[in-house]
Amino acid sequence: MKHSVYICLFAIVSIMPYSIYAQHSSYKPNPMIYPETKKVDIADTYYGKKVPDPYRWLEDDRSADTKAWVDAENKVTQGYLSKIPYRTDIKKRLETLWNYEKYTAPFKEGDYTYFYKNNGLQNQYVLYRQKDGDGAEVFLDPNQFSKDATTSLAGIEFTKDGSLAAYQISEGGSDWRKVIILKTADKSILGDTLIDIKFSGLAWKGNEGFYYSSYDKPKEGSELSGLTQYHKLYFHKLGTPQKDDRLIFGGDKTPRRYIGAGVTEDNRFLIITAANSTTGNELYIQDLSKPSSPIINVVADFDHEHTVVDNVGSMLYIHTNLNAPNYKVVTVDASDPKLSNWKDLIPETDNVLNVSTGGGKIFANYLKNATSMVMQYTMDGKLERTVELPGIGSASGFGAKKEEKELYYTFTSYIYPPTIFKYDISSGKSEVFKKPGVQFDPIRYESKQVFYTSKDGTKIPMIITYKKGMELNGKNPTVLYGYGGFSISLTPAFSTSNIVLLEQGGIYAVPNLRGGGEYGEKWHNAGTKMQKQNVFDDFIAAAEYLIKNKYTSKDYLAISGGSNGGLLIGATMSQRPDLCKVAFPAVGVLDMLRYNKFTAGAGWAYDYGTAEDSKEMFDYLINYSPYHALKPGVSYPATLITTADHDDRVVPAHSFKFAARLQEYHKGASPALIRIETNAGHGAGKPTSKIIEEQADKWAFMFYNMGLKFNKKIWDCYIIQH
Repeated sequence: MKHSVYICLFAIVSIMPYSIYAQHSSYKPNPMIYPETKKVDIADTYYGKKVPDPYRWLEDDRSADTKAWVDAENKVTQGYLSKIPYRTDIKKRLETLWNYEKYTAPFKEGDYTYFYKNNGLQNQYVLYRQKDGDGAEVFLDPNQFSKDATTSLAGIEFTKDGSLAAYQISEGGSDWRKVIILKTADKSILGDTLIDIKFSGLAWKGNEGFYYSSYDKPKEGSELSGLTQYHKLYFHKLGTPQKDDRLIFGGDKTPRRYIGAGVTEDNRFLIITAANSTTGNELYIQDLSKPSSPIINVVADFDHEHTVVDNVGSMLYIHTNLNAPNYKVVTVDASDPKLSNWKDLIPETDNVLNVSTGGGKIFANYLKNATSMVMQYTMDGKLERTVELPGIGSASGFGAKKEEKELYYTFTSYIYPPTIFKYDISSGKSEVFKKPGVQFDPIRYESKQVFYTSKDGTKIPMIITYKKGMELNGKNPTVLYGYGGFSISLTPAFSTSNIVLLEQGGIYAVPNLRGGGEYGEKWHNAGTKMQKQNVFDDFIAAAEYLIKNKYTSKDYLAISGGSNGGLLIGATMSQRPDLCKVAFPAVGVLDMLRYNKFTAGAGWAYDYGTAEDSKEMFDYLINYSPYHALKPGVSYPATLITTADHDDRVVPAHSFKFAARLQEYHKGASPALIRIETNAGHGAGKPTSKIIEEQADKWAFMFYNMGLKFNKKIWDCYIIQH
């Protein structure tokens, strides 16, 4: 069953550096002159404590003053980056590496097989389709949606017979979407474009219409920063105006912050999930085969996660962590779905379980120490086989319609470019379907998992990737990437740009911090609220492990993370400014006292808590909040903050205020810069050209501040002896 609602901060996959021309051994960063940032006399009082917020004015994304500040900061940042002699060469190298055909796994809808393809440097992936024996044709080309390619295809859903499709578009990277409906035979548009849709899947009810979710527009603040409180589930009937769409769930009767809907493949059941935070949901069902049937509450609290993954007749298959922190699959008859009737089908194990279905089978995709292990079950819970994967890494996909005889999955790791496999469901045989043409020789590199000890004695896994035969001399440029939140698991994934770092003797290290989902809900909860410091301690311990074992040293270490990972970097550099040479906090949550005042931020309270919860929670938050934890007169790492003007997931005000205070307090010679992208959002749908430009800037910044030199002829990187 297709069913989704996008409610979490997502982990941004780090993209790595390139190489560098020779620099003189007398390299020293130039003293920086930053724009003057005005300060205002404004403060909030929490439990008797006055907390100044002199850069509050930067929260107004519509003001002329904020725009002028953004322009001034970008001018300084681009001025600094433009003087790095190898910046253009970095961009060219990235373009060369990126320029190969990329595909996604195909999927069948009606008479067609659909797939996404990028010829190499296209800004957006193009959606193709083909019938058996025919050549492929373009179905939707998002590169034609706007002149600058900043309008992206943000999702598409087909009717069961494949004759109709509804697709979402995102403009400038915003989470606010438009929906356009097509007749697939001739791609003609049906009805009006739906607008103002946010955090929504699309779930068709036959060919009659579809369900979608959205919010009322913010009453205060701008569309991109105003608080969005209560989700509403609507039904749009084809041929009718959006203003007449029927409210199905939510609103005044059942106010919920996040509401998602899905319809089972046989079109029999509407499945509704409702939540007030990013963890835990209620579960509702409605039998669509019976006219005027009621919406039935199956789970009445928000304590656990529950998703209906399939049905056979009236039998529902539910993926849940109720009494199973690592998840299990249960069944229950929809005629009486109360919890006491739930029966275990695939019990909980020591490994975290995700599930999908295809060809009348259940595919259990387990996380074993953050890598994939896939098992195939019958619908009555009998284990048929363990799927033989090509190695240790991440396998995704394993979904298809009930009648299919084969399906497709993608396998990748840090040194295994994403490869699409065709899988025969009856025999269990896999064969390569599409192999990428990226310029990378995996045999020259290795990825190994180590376990290190965090501050409180907890063992944390980390995968370290580098060139075989690398000398452990403490002088290898290293990127330590982390996330640690919202039960999101960081599993091995190939990055084309990582090639540049690896081929030059660099190291890429990813620890699986608490707060993530790698070891289930206990692991997640160990990094939330009053235990959030565990996440920072785990990350700091990872850096210390790399330094102690001479993979790198402080002078050649960069720390990187985005979104919740941007919070991680901000907290780490404020707590341990001596730990690394370079810091990359991207689209980060950096003001922990006010994050819940903007867009969907209030829904993150399960992980963070809020300053309004209690004095104890306030004291905890202000202690690590990056914006508040910066101290005057401290020498911080060379920092390049990145954000975007259309980020309405983590509003750019977080990064603006953090940058202003960092520039005010930082007393070291290293630069403290902010790079603000225009016509871009939290990351999804960003054009290839913008991605390459941003990554070129980041890695030029990193190598330059590490004092590296580069030999273009052999694509190798050396360390300057300071």
